Amino acid sequence: MIGLQLTPKSSDALHLLCLGAHSDDIEIGCGGTLLELKRAFSRLTFHWVVFSAVGQRGLEAMKSAELFTGGCEKEILLKDYRDGFLPYNRGAVKDFFEELKGRVNPDIVFTQWSGDAHQDHRLLSELAWNTFRDHLILEYEIPKYDGDMGRPNFFVPLTTASCEQKIEHLFEAFGSQRSKRWFDRETFRGLMRLRGMECNSPSGYAEGFHSRKMVLHSSS
Repeated sequence: MIGLQLTPKSSDALHLLCLGAHSDDIEIGCGGTLLELKRAFSRLTFHWVVFSAVGQRGLEAMKSAELFTGGCEKEILLKDYRDGFLPYNRGAVKDFFEELKGRVNPDIVFTQWSGDAHQDHRLLSELAWNTFRDHLILEYEIPKYDGDMGRPNFFVPLTTASCEQKIEHLFEAFGSQRSKRWFDRETFRGLMRLRGMECNSPSGYAEGFHSRKMVLHSSS
């Protein structure tokens, strides 16, 4: 299998826009990939947006964002939309996306999968594609009770170190979630193992994404 190399638009830094409806979505969906990119690129700039992060969950979101982006340039934005009600605030959320587009030109947009069963997740995916129409968008997946896991077509192999560090960061940051049965080390590790098998990752671990559109440039 031929691997493709990522080339930033700018020689200054790789710019990443990470969108999550809830406090732990980004980290669960693409945390390992973000850690791999930190190791691969000397300069990264994170634009990190969580739409429903209030109270304790907001404090946890900030702590986790700092763990995953530590040592990099960053902008962390925590919004206070009500959990589960993003589609009912569609106009305000769309306005925010337009404001974001006016000042952020990311190399990669990480957002939620359009086929996700959670209505908040689907809206972010829709607006990401509606707003950042000329960008590489990778839709990450979130395991949960709904049984809505899909068949990703884009994979990022992870080192064992990134896999384990992702899990440790999740458990360090999100204390309020540790008692929930779905918030489980073996669930997170098992999904990364399954995606690693599917892409023949050397370590056995990977994260899977849905990519609707990519452009392949031949080398000069």
